[in-house]
Amino acid sequence: MKILLATDKPFAAIAVNGIRKAIESAGMELALLEKYTQKTQLLDAVKDVDAIIIRSDIIDSEVINAAQQLKIVVRAGAGYDNIDLAAATAHGVCVMNTPGQNANAVAELALGMMVYGVRNLFNGTSGSELMGKKLGIHAYGNVGRNVARIAKGFGMSLYAYDAYCPAETIEKDGVTVLNSAGELYETCPLISLHIPATPETKKSINYELLSKMPKGALLINTARKEVVNEAELVKLMEERADFKYMTDVLPGNHAELAEKFPGRYFSTPQKIGAQTAEANINAGIAAANQIVKFFLEGDRTFQVN
Repeated sequence: MKILLATDKPFAAIAVNGIRKAIESAGMELALLEKYTQKTQLLDAVKDVDAIIIRSDIIDSEVINAAQQLKIVVRAGAGYDNIDLAAATAHGVCVMNTPGQNANAVAELALGMMVYGVRNLFNGTSGSELMGKKLGIHAYGNVGRNVARIAKGFGMSLYAYDAYCPAETIEKDGVTVLNSAGELYETCPLISLHIPATPETKKSINYELLSKMPKGALLINTARKEVVNEAELVKLMEERADFKYMTDVLPGNHAELAEKFPGRYFSTPQKIGAQTAEANINAGIAAANQIVKFFLEGDRTFQVN
């Protein structure tokens, strides 16, 4: 079996070594395609591989068509909207993610952005504290749970809404369950957003929902830019001088937001939520182990298609 590690943003060397050890210990071959700049390089590299490990690299129908022997693609991370699931399924290719491996890293960034936001982007003016504030966690998956864990240390009051997570799972963490996104946004001046980008969620964080937030509102987005209706966000921020937006996913209208709302808007230049040494290692090695178990045991635990 030949496994390709295809990353235009390479893993740290220690992660690559861990991936290699997991793959080669199972009697499989590891090939590397790092820092590639052209899609043709990827298309050429996949021609004879049985599995691919990626990060934010795009695996579309053209790539899948070129990989005639491909059995499995694993995204080292939680999100997998960079993979064409329909094309993969049509070709009998299993797609997996590595849920939870980056969760603490993303959660720590969310809380860091929260502090940055309430302290007025560290501009020297008087801000506010997180202690005693109501924090709404929109989607209570692996990242949301880590946000709750860390936020407890700040002494925050925690609320969550998740249409799919059982209420008892949330409540056992000492988090108050709310019954709708509207109720969450009405209740909490601080929201940490963790919903995936799906046909149902895209642009669902809109003017109607955000306008419900109490005075001094701060929205933190470490999920996906597509879930926010960016045009309606601008409209809201024009109307509400108290509203701030901090994001780890560069908006399509970044220049407009930066120009119109200095001191109330911040975005990282590129998504860095999982960019820690620890997350880098954890997700990469988890991906390798999942591929080994897939081939040796038929394990499909984290299949998403």
